[in-house]
Amino acid sequence: MERKAVRSQLLAAVDEFVRSASKLCGVTRIALIGSLATSKANPKDADLLVNVADEMDLSPLAKLGRRLKGTAQQINRGADIFLANSKGEYIGRTCHWKECRPGIRLSCRARHCGLRHYLYDDLDVVCLRSELIAEPPLELWPQVIERAALPPDVRKFLVSPLHPASNAPE
Repeated sequence: MERKAVRSQLLAAVDEFVRSASKLCGVTRIALIGSLATSKANPKDADLLVNVADEMDLSPLAKLGRRLKGTAQQINRGADIFLANSKGEYIGRTCHWKECRPGIRLSCRARHCGLRHYLYDDLDVVCLRSELIAEPPLELWPQVIERAALPPDVRKFLVSPLHPASNAPE
């Protein structure tokens, strides 16, 4: 598949995720991180950082994450939804299993499988730096905040459609 097509398909899938996730009660911020936020011609995945309220039911967010992963897998790419709590601390990722409860899968690497449904806290495998959580390259919701030079396609397919009236630099 052509590299431009891969990027544009991933960006379209991210746009759909952001539009849906921003409507969920308990989602307080959504940011784009990783290679898709750079000009890397052939990103391997779409990575999003979502801040959530401590009491939020993660089930609907995990479902949206699985949909994003499925779209990305159709073009041989991946996707991850990284989670931070209300204090801005990394807590893990959304669980990629449709059914999430203790003991159902031997391959689950979550530290506390099932303690908080759909929280995949594999902190021994993946842990985001506090600086990245505090200042991600591109916050998409509830407002646009750019902290890095963005490729034109990110501005075209994400920033402009999500925030047409934003004062994002050209």
